[in-house]
Parts: sequence; structure tokens; C-alpha cells
Amino acid sequence: MTELSDREAELVSAHEQERPARQLGGPLKLGVWVVGGLLSAYSLMVVFRPVEAIEHRMTFLAVALPLVFLCYRSGMAPYARRLLRRPEPAPAGEGSRAEWPSAADWALAAASLAVLLYPLLDIDAFRDRGSGAALTDLDIVAGVVLTVLLLEAVRRTVGWAFAIICILFLIYAYYGSYLPIDWTIGHIGFDIGQIVSQLYTGTEGFFGVPMQVAASYIILFTIYGAVLDYSGASKFFIDLSFAAFRKSRAAPGRTVTTAGFLLGTVSGSGVATTVSLGSVAWPVLRRAGYPKEPAGGILAAGGIGAILSPPTLGAAAFIIAEYLGVSYLQVLLYATIPTLLYYLGIFLAIEIDSRRFGTQAVQVDAPRVGRLLLRFGYHFSSLILIVVLMAMNRSAFQSVVIATAVAFLLSFLDPAHRMGPKRIGQALAKGALEVLPVTAVCAAAGIIVGAITLTGLGQNLADIIVDIGAGNLVITTAMAAIAVLLLGLAVPVTASFIIAAVIIGPALFDLGVTRPEAYMFVFYYAVLSEVSPPTALSAVAAAAITGGNTYKTMMMTWRYTLPAFLVPFAFVLTPNGQALLGQGPIGTVLLMTAVSAVAVAALAMATGGLAGLPERLLAAVAAVLLLFLEPVPIVAGLAVLAVAAAMHLIRSRRRRAA
Repeated sequence: MTELSDREAELVSAHEQERPARQLGGPLKLGVWVVGGLLSAYSLMVVFRPVEAIEHRMTFLAVALPLVFLCYRSGMAPYARRLLRRPEPAPAGEGSRAEWPSAADWALAAASLAVLLYPLLDIDAFRDRGSGAALTDLDIVAGVVLTVLLLEAVRRTVGWAFAIICILFLIYAYYGSYLPIDWTIGHIGFDIGQIVSQLYTGTEGFFGVPMQVAASYIILFTIYGAVLDYSGASKFFIDLSFAAFRKSRAAPGRTVTTAGFLLGTVSGSGVATTVSLGSVAWPVLRRAGYPKEPAGGILAAGGIGAILSPPTLGAAAFIIAEYLGVSYLQVLLYATIPTLLYYLGIFLAIEIDSRRFGTQAVQVDAPRVGRLLLRFGYHFSSLILIVVLMAMNRSAFQSVVIATAVAFLLSFLDPAHRMGPKRIGQALAKGALEVLPVTAVCAAAGIIVGAITLTGLGQNLADIIVDIGAGNLVITTAMAAIAVLLLGLAVPVTASFIIAAVIIGPALFDLGVTRPEAYMFVFYYAVLSEVSPPTALSAVAAAAITGGNTYKTMMMTWRYTLPAFLVPFAFVLTPNGQALLGQGPIGTVLLMTAVSAVAVAALAMATGGLAGLPERLLAAVAAVLLLFLEPVPIVAGLAVLAVAAAMHLIRSRRRRAA
């Protein structure tokens, strides 16, 4: 798992929303890795020797942004060759000059360093000029250059869509005064100096909350994931999953799902987890008798579950903690019950499919569970330690750094993965390089957040959304879900969450939804965009591995992940829904969790294909009623589900008797 094979790397590059990095070689690769390692070391140091917020974020970006231009291709060479009618170059291996940055890349990297170090020469004076709206011409030029550089950085790392969205917000901020005066979204208009002041000189733009999250939380967790990876945790998680489920016909599917959950701790990417897992698990699923499309659905569902599940979750979860002003542990608690329901739904669907497809147990060459846990169970200790330390009121920063140190020390228990100086350097460098695309996205997201704050667009759009929904919470929530899913088709999870949080969040607040419920709703739908047709990146990657039909694989993935699409509606639309986020009396939390679990079971029955059509329709109705989480609908839902179950039992007995 430390290094992906060429085929796996190709699949991740093809289906991940983040673009593939250059294959650097020679002294340049060494230099980039050294700089990346130093960036990680700086991030670790800041945890115990804090630096002023804007200074820290500028310093972090001053190192990360030049690395983006050196590590990521511009992607413009094919267009230039076609324009100039030049032939395609011959394929080049790693470290060849064809993979080296061009003169333009070096110029962009130098410009990035210059415009970010310039304010740091006298940060107090720079900040004073920004707060007093007295920017110099050099300040404005530097701010404009940084804006262009960030747009190019996100274009390289995550594609044109997000860059275009950022440009549209800039155009809106500058030309908003030209909109008709009776339009809700019209405003007085702002000149370049005012826009630059908003984006460049404070913490409302480039160096706002998203950048804080990238420079503080995410980098520390990517370092932690890299240390886990290099210490052998990935191999242990896969071996343990295969050893734990080896006897029943549903075991292969459960194994894949469990392995996806564990591997997500190291990967943090739905597509990467799907691909890494698929290379190992698809042969096992095939031997068990799974058709290509259901196998791909299991792989994709397991992979995307990695982003939805504690203790690491995805990057957007850290932003939720900052937006709400709560600890990261609190966000983990919000996610716990929905995660349990998500995996319950997958396991039930797998159990039904094992019967439907007539799958069989597969003998896998893996050590016994007890032996694995005794020998390598220490890999769990750092994961548990993160939660324990946060429960003891340690900050998330300190908790993950301590857990990283523990994972490093425990690596010496395994001679094959002992982390000497070389592995330490590799882990630090990998942690920094993996955060580059997220850093570019978070910094550029400051354009959107800054423009919305400057113009007041967020509340205006919220008013429009509420008006379109006629003030009805059900309609507005359904519109919000569709909007987030559509947004997620074009931009990565982190970017779609940030945009939706500042635009759709206020609309839900206006209708009485609490901030935790609204942000968690947006979070789940931003993540689920990776398994939503028509793109469904994780499902497409899984289909590429199994060779199955892409569309059918998407639909199977959607079926496996269905609870994750419906449960968020429960905690937004119903008064007792907050119990699914662990909020409220413990009795209510347990009762609502149990009711939701029954609803998930009803969903599995409705989509499973074993029962007849009438029973499945009744089960679907029962699931919807149960998810209202109110006494009368719960009783009605249980009654409808009982009828469906009775009909299924009668039909099954008649079939066996015949």
C-alpha cells in the first residue's frame, strides 16, 4: 500500500477529481521531497509553538503553492502542440526531462513565493494597510497576481470547473452594480482595491477558515496517514479484514467493506481507497461468485465510506469544526450514528445479495485473527489514542501529533516496516505533497467566501432559495440536496462543501434548522456526489477494475449507499432528528438510533430483490415513515413493515412447499 502499482495509479489519476502529479526524478524529486518534509516539520512545530494565524497561513501557502506548480503539469502542452501542429512526443520514463517543470512553471513558482513572502516582510504594516483600506499599488498588484496564481493552481489540481466558479464570483463582485436595481443579488459594486483588500490582507479571503483547516488540521492528518502507511498499518488492515470474515457466503462482501473502512484512515480519498482495495479484493469477490457490477458497487461503497467515517472523516469535517466553533471530537460524535447506519445498510444489502447471487465462502491465505491482533494489533492504538486525547480536552492538533509519534515508535515492533531516517523523511514528504491539491482548493475557496462576505450574496441567495421553496422546509431541503449533488459533479468534496455551506447553509438556518444539522447535511451530500450518477467517480473507478458496466455499477453503488442519502433528511426535517447526531437525552438518542436501524433494514428489504414487488413497496413506505422519527409515523411504519415481512414469509413458505 505504500506505493500504488502503475495500473492503480493510472486508475486513480483517471477517476479522481484531483489531477495526477508529475513523475519527478533525479535531484528535482529529492529537492521537492526535502521541501515537502520541511513543510511537514514546520506544521508539526507550530502545534507546540503557535504562530499568529495569518502569518502561519501565509507561510504555509508560500511553501505549498510553489510546490503545486512544480509537481502538477499545466495540461496545456497537448493544446499547444495541436495549435502549432507538432507531433506527440515519445513516452518518457520517470525522471526524464519531459517530466521536469518548464520555464513557465518555475516562473509561476517564483512569483508565488514572491507575492506570499512580500507581506511577511512587515506583516503588521501590511495588515494595517488592509484594515484601513489604504493599500499601495504594490499591494494591489501582488494581490491580483496571487489571485491569478491560485486560479491556475486549482485548474491544474482539480480542473477548470472550480476555477471558472471562482472567476464568476470575482466578476460578480466587480460588476454587481450593473445588475438591475430591483434584483435581490444586485449590489453597489467594488473596485479592484476593495476586492484585493478583502481577499489578500485579512482572514476573510485567501487566508480564511478553509486555509486555516488545510494548514493546521489536514496537513497533520495526512502526515499521520503517511506514517501509518509506512509503518505497515495498511497491510495489517487488509489482512485483518480478510481473516475476520472467512466462513460464510456473505464474508467476502463484508470483508471488502470492513477493509475499506480501515484503509480510509490511511488514504482519506474515496477513489484511492476504492482502487487500492479493488486490486486486492476483486479477485476474491469474483471467486465468491459476485457478478461484476455488484462487486464494483461494494468496492465503491466501501471506498466512499472512508470519507464518511470517524476517526478521520474527510477534509470538510475539519471545516465544520471551525465553522461551528466546536472541537473536532464533537464533529466525530455527530458522524458516529450516521456512520453506523451507513455500514448497517451495506452489510444488510450484502447479506441479501449473497443469497440472491448464490455466493460462496472463499478460503483466503491470511493468518488467524487472534494471531494478527496479538502481533500487529498495536496499529489500532494510535487511532484510539486520537479520540481518547480529544476526550481529555487535548486539541485535535496535539492529539494527532502525539498519535503520529506513537505510530512512529510502534513501527519498531515490525522489522519490515521499521521507520528509520529514510522512512521518516518519506512519510513527512508524502504527508505534505498529498495536501497540495486541498491547499490550492482551500486558498482559492477564499475567493468565493470573500466575495460572498463582501457583497452580502450569501443571505440574498438564501432568501431566493427560501422563496423558491415557498418557505417549505421539505422542498427547500430537497432542493439543497440536489444542488449539492450537482455541485459535487464538477468540483471536489471540500470545494463543494465550502460553496454549499456559505450559500445553502443560511437558507436552512432561516427555516429553523440548527447549524450542526445543516452543515452535516451539506457534508454528507458533498461526499455522496462521488457515488452519484452520472459521474460517480468511485463507482467508475470500481467498474474499471471489475470490467463491469459503468452505469449498472453506479446504480449498485447507489443502492448500497442509499441509507446515507436518506438519513440526513431525518436529522434536518424532524424534531427528533438531532438525536441521530448524538444530541439530546441518551434515551432519545438510543431510541431514535434503533428506529433508524429498523428503517435501514426496511430499505434493504425494499431494494434487495429477494422479496416480491408488493412487499418491497410496503417496505419502502415503512422506511420513509420510520425516518420521520415521530411517534405516530413510527407506529405506522412498524405496522406496514410487519405486513411486508408477513407477506414475504407466507410467499417464501408457499414457494418452498411447491
